[in-house]
Amino acid sequence: MTNTSRAERFDRLDLNLLLTLDVLLKELNVTRAAERLHLSQPSVSAQLARLRDHFADPLLLPGPRGMRPTARALALRAPLSEALASLADAVAPAQGFDAAKATHTWRIAAADYGEMAILAPLILRLREVAPHTRLAVIPLDTKRLARQAESGEIDVALHTSHDAPPGLRQRTLLEERYVLVGRSDHPRLRRRPSLAQFCALSHVIVSPGGGGFQGATDLALQALGLRRQVVLSVPHFLFALDTVRRTDLVAMLPSRLVQQAEGLRVVEPPLPVAGYEMAMLWHEAVHRDPVQAWLRGQIVAGLQV
Repeated sequence: MTNTSRAERFDRLDLNLLLTLDVLLKELNVTRAAERLHLSQPSVSAQLARLRDHFADPLLLPGPRGMRPTARALALRAPLSEALASLADAVAPAQGFDAAKATHTWRIAAADYGEMAILAPLILRLREVAPHTRLAVIPLDTKRLARQAESGEIDVALHTSHDAPPGLRQRTLLEERYVLVGRSDHPRLRRRPSLAQFCALSHVIVSPGGGGFQGATDLALQALGLRRQVVLSVPHFLFALDTVRRTDLVAMLPSRLVQQAEGLRVVEPPLPVAGYEMAMLWHEAVHRDPVQAWLRGQIVAGLQV
């Protein structure tokens, strides 16, 4: 028999017949099988006739105490039972997530801002309520983000809302604003600088893509016909924080990154600068998964403490 004809024969087979066969092979009695299946005895007998025709085998023969399975039926018994059990598990309602016993490994894509402002609180929560789970933080690759989420390579991504890839679900986590930051004893940050003083300071800028010397602050200054001195461009916030702590350079940084940082002086900038929203992103395929939903809930809860 060819693979094609085998597939065609399976397509024509009613799943209910396999359920009946499974019970018949366990009970070896049509009457008891009918009771277990909540069917009439003639109905089960008719299904057995169809099964015999499909398998070209009598399957069950009269015996001294009920019915006796043929060799073909004995060969079917274990794999059929296992297949039906697997199918029942597959279509059963999703179970809840037991965090205390879970051994799941999550994978979250994030840049260093997301690591510091969002994942740091999450890690503390996971160690407390799900101590046997693991968390892998994956570098944020905006070009591959949608494909990574679709393939299951990542569970959640932390990204700005305005330039999130289309097609992914998202939830805003927080609204961020910029503050002016320098070392704690910076001589020019003893009070809020004027616009002229602000522009005269030497600035470091964080350019995640690398090498950029303009950002939201520069756009705000351009609208006023002004320009600041940006003398250093770095790809990571941690580098910028360490630099301003050790030098006379200053930086416009997200407020959440410097709330508890030591060795820094934080003042309000002399002009309004547009902030941004941070969101978590995930694929539709895992939207209703209880494990994934639990993780997303923990991310939100960590920011509300």
